[in-house]
Amino acid sequence: MQPAAGHTRVLGVHGDALKIKVAAPPVDGKANDALLQFFAEVFGVPLRQVTLVRGQTSRAKVVRVNAPMVRPDPGWT
Repeated sequence: MQPAAGHTRVLGVHGDALKIKVAAPPVDGKANDALLQFFAEVFGVPLRQVTLVRGQTSRAKVVRVNAPMVRPDPGWT
């Protein structure tokens, strides 16, 4: 994850992970919140179904999306 970008978007797949730019700054958890909101939107689920599993203070994060309604990943190559 790259915080403080112009807007939130997926840059592509890097190894077995996604590289994502997040518009929010890495202050007071704002970037993490923006990342979770982004995943909720692209997977078509309420925010309560998206959790940050690991990486609260790291650029490398593990996010869980429960029961996704949409599969947006074909465009993430």
